Amino acid sequence: MFVDNGLLRQGEADQVMQTMAQHMGIRVIKVDAAQQFISALAGESDPEKKRKIIGNTFIDIFEAESQKLEGIMWLAQGTIYPDVIESAGAATGKAHVIKSHHNVGGLPEHMKLKLLEPLKLLFKDEVRKMGLELGLPHDMVYRHPFPGPGLGVRILGEIKEYYLETLRQADAIFIQALRDNDWYDKVSQAFAVFLPVKSVGVVGDARQYEYVIALRAVETTDFMTARWVHLPYELLGDVSRRIINEVKGISRVVYDVSDKPPATIEWE
Repeated sequence: MFVDNGLLRQGEADQVMQTMAQHMGIRVIKVDAAQQFISALAGESDPEKKRKIIGNTFIDIFEAESQKLEGIMWLAQGTIYPDVIESAGAATGKAHVIKSHHNVGGLPEHMKLKLLEPLKLLFKDEVRKMGLELGLPHDMVYRHPFPGPGLGVRILGEIKEYYLETLRQADAIFIQALRDNDWYDKVSQAFAVFLPVKSVGVVGDARQYEYVIALRAVETTDFMTARWVHLPYELLGDVSRRIINEVKGISRVVYDVSDKPPATIEWE
């Protein structure tokens, strides 16, 4: 079952359905639930609360839809070990919560479905080795990670449909530029972030007071630590110009040069 939560990147819902049909050999039921998620998130700006809302809404929808089918008992998730550690869910219980991952700290305590997490003690590089051993295609195995809460944690503060559409366009420009310039496979994860602050700019001959997009690209093996990638200035300049010229409502683009730690890979 694939729940489209309305917090996905441009064209991602169709891409997921196509990938599953071509490579997994299973029947996937798509559930369009964008309005339910966006309504549940309305007015909420705290990142931890947003994660919990997204996790709870996902489970509510998943359980409701599964009851329409026969013999559904399991919720299988791709939880990996960094998710467990950052959610302070390791066996020792001594780790501090960095942020709740929706599939660890964001799930409700009482679920009718049983939880299955076959990868939860593996790091990302180990999961990818397993994927290649199982014969999954390279593009699928080395696809950049995307957080469970999706764009919900790449928009700082409150989620609005206008913010989502703006971010989708900017992110698509950035990722396509990385692919076109042979940088996509050289970085471990790359994405755009929507900042709900306004900055003065000039578009044409007019003064504009519009929003800011931040770009992030990191390299890592285990996703527990990461270094920001030294992308070429020319590439960053081209992406910046395209976003400002093509995405309505953006007047400034910045590049994140923070390592993990102290910063996390995602902004929320």
